[in-house]
Amino acid sequence: MATLAEIRAKLLEQETRKSSGFVSDNAIYAFWNIPEGTTSTLRFLPDGDEENTFFWKERQMIRLAFPGVKGQDEGRNVTVQVPCVEMWGDACPVHAEIRPWFKDPNLENEGRKYWKKRSYIFQGFVVDGSLPEDSIPENPIRRFIINPSIFKIISAALMDPDFPEIPTDYERGTDFKLTKTQKGQYADYSTSNWSRKERALDQVERDAIDANGLFTLNDFMPKRPGNDEINVIFEMFEASVAGELYDPDRWGAFYTPPGMSRTDGSTQTAVTPTPSVVTKPTVVSDKPADAEVPKEEATTKDEDADEKSDTKPSAAQILKLIRDRKAQA
Repeated sequence: MATLAEIRAKLLEQETRKSSGFVSDNAIYAFWNIPEGTTSTLRFLPDGDEENTFFWKERQMIRLAFPGVKGQDEGRNVTVQVPCVEMWGDACPVHAEIRPWFKDPNLENEGRKYWKKRSYIFQGFVVDGSLPEDSIPENPIRRFIINPSIFKIISAALMDPDFPEIPTDYERGTDFKLTKTQKGQYADYSTSNWSRKERALDQVERDAIDANGLFTLNDFMPKRPGNDEINVIFEMFEASVAGELYDPDRWGAFYTPPGMSRTDGSTQTAVTPTPSVVTKPTVVSDKPADAEVPKEEATTKDEDADEKSDTKPSAAQILKLIRDRKAQA
């Protein structure tokens, strides 16, 4: 039988999950906050799921912006992240709608706002960290939310025939040196790279793996949407385009802004925060490449010019295009 202390601890854990919208165990290493001109050395570890070929999991999320929350905080902008079902090979109604927008210079920028954003979940040790942390988790195995530009550096080396061994190997693996510099007004990580020498895990690291086990990365992926969720996602997309407030009565049982509990009393599948939630921009190459617009759908028109264009369509015009297309389907 559980003790009163254990019951209280469990209730506190559940309350924390409800208030945050995702499970937080302080395991995420916020490398995007390391000082400029510094390097953090990381050692990636395999996925706890042995059936995963890779030592990472890829997420594809859509960000839906709203000018506030109906009946609560109508003057504070909020963003709701929802999963893009293309992550599971399904047809995404949002992307089916916005793909044609990239052929229209007046709609291209609007399309980029709603294009899926990729990130990659890794786990491993912070061998030598340059980030001052007020609280370090007892379990030294951390999680890393890697953006596309850093992922390209990681994956490119894996395709190099001179790379001797998989970098997560306990005996002949390789550390990754993540370096932050500045390029214009954006943080830049393009000088990050793998260590030149292999390194066996030390006894402290091996003991940590034995004591704590490896994370199953799939536990930190969003739940696959069903038909009801897909319909809600598209409804929220239309409302976001129209500049409407987020309505917790309509969508609160499905997807909520950070910090808001779901109206059905349940919690969302663990979705870890991404570097994009911080106010300081991340990698310059991720803007607009992070939007991952297919090259044939992109144009060379200057983004700033688009913002200032008098011909930019209104939300009502965009919604009319959406609804006309749905009527013709």
